[in-house]
Amino acid sequence: MRTINQVYINGQFITPHGSEVLELLNPANHQLINKVILGDEQDVLAAIASAKQAFKTFSRTSVAQRAQYLQQLHDAIIQRVEDLKEATVEEYGATLQRALWSNRLAAETFLLFKKLLLDYSFEKQVGASQVIMEPLGVVAILTAWNSNSGSISVKLAAAIAAGCTVVIKPSEFSAWQTQVLAACIHDAGLPAGVINIVNGRGNVLGPILSSHPDVAAISFTGSTQVGKQVARSATETMKRVTLELSGKSPHLLLDDANLETAIPLAVNACFNNNGQACIAGSRLLVPEQLLATVKQMIVNIVGRLKVGDPRIESTDIGPLASVQQYERIQHYIQSGIQSGAELLIGGPGKPEGLSTGNYVKPTVFANVTPDMEIAREEIFGPVLSIMTYGTEEEAIAMANDTIYGLLAYVSSTNETRAMEVAKQLQAGRVLINTLQHDPLAPFGGYKQSGIGREGGIYGLESCLQPKVIIR
Repeated sequence: MRTINQVYINGQFITPHGSEVLELLNPANHQLINKVILGDEQDVLAAIASAKQAFKTFSRTSVAQRAQYLQQLHDAIIQRVEDLKEATVEEYGATLQRALWSNRLAAETFLLFKKLLLDYSFEKQVGASQVIMEPLGVVAILTAWNSNSGSISVKLAAAIAAGCTVVIKPSEFSAWQTQVLAACIHDAGLPAGVINIVNGRGNVLGPILSSHPDVAAISFTGSTQVGKQVARSATETMKRVTLELSGKSPHLLLDDANLETAIPLAVNACFNNNGQACIAGSRLLVPEQLLATVKQMIVNIVGRLKVGDPRIESTDIGPLASVQQYERIQHYIQSGIQSGAELLIGGPGKPEGLSTGNYVKPTVFANVTPDMEIAREEIFGPVLSIMTYGTEEEAIAMANDTIYGLLAYVSSTNETRAMEVAKQLQAGRVLINTLQHDPLAPFGGYKQSGIGREGGIYGLESCLQPKVIIR
């Protein structure tokens, strides 16, 4: 058992002023693994002051210097990527493959922004004016527990590239992963105060970060409910706000899809990361005439998935992150049954032989109707809802019938047709016959899935503001 009793402020690991203790359990066996001393209001105020002071000089660094800092951050994280992987498996329950991939991607993000930075023009001639892109100021970074290092890194890399300083408020439930990442950041050797990290409760630190006049921008990843609170608070000082929020992503299986590839892809799109992903393709829209075939194929594939210890290489689905998550998923499974959906596989309770830990049965419902809770709300676990449609127009309308619009998937053997369907979907990103992630492309959502974009040039410019000089 570890005691995590430090926050990172002004280039130093210090004992937090806060005294609340949070106990974190291993999701696979419920053993106590971490005791976390949480930071409080005084700690986050110190972090903001440190970032404000550092901004005075960091905002004036050269492109070459910031590019070097991005390289150093990459190198420091790669040096300890195995430690980050172990922390992600132990604290979060990610499978070995997922944990390694996500932390390597976090490191590579800094190299991507290094290249963007070196290619970016901070001064442009627009009409008769000179436009200078300047760093915003202190950026507050607030992240969720389901992609700790990746979510922090894509926001942090953009801020460093732009010349901004940061205060990071990660999920307190990812404290060990954050501690390892903080050690990497310290080893990278950036100037004191440029990067500050405070573990703490969101309802304690969040309101300060989103309302403090010395914070110029908020970059938040989390639920739509909390995102709305952040946005409301940020308006008091007119902060720049980037929100990456909830999703209820549809997967449109067109009638010409290659089922041998499309069905495994659909299962993976829903159950990847133990189902705990805002981009999960949790609504599978199937042509009525293909329903019987799709149901059988889904049952066969899901039935072969191995649920268990995330440290075993062959494990496909590990435990959910917390007891609260387990109970949340049980609620939705019961809701699906009670609302009359057809339970194809899975169901309530834990898989056989896994009585300890936050394990759930990968669950698939068919004959789901748009009014059902499982069709409308973000479940955030390995639960797939199959819905049927008659015409392509009906499928598009059904896909768009949601308050969310983060991601959508289309499966078809006709690329022209798939592209036409994709253009009609109300989603920030549409994947056609793939699960590929493009870190250079903008990421964010339509409707209540968010405001703004992160990643690539869009992420960089979210930390910049234009100044026009006319002479």
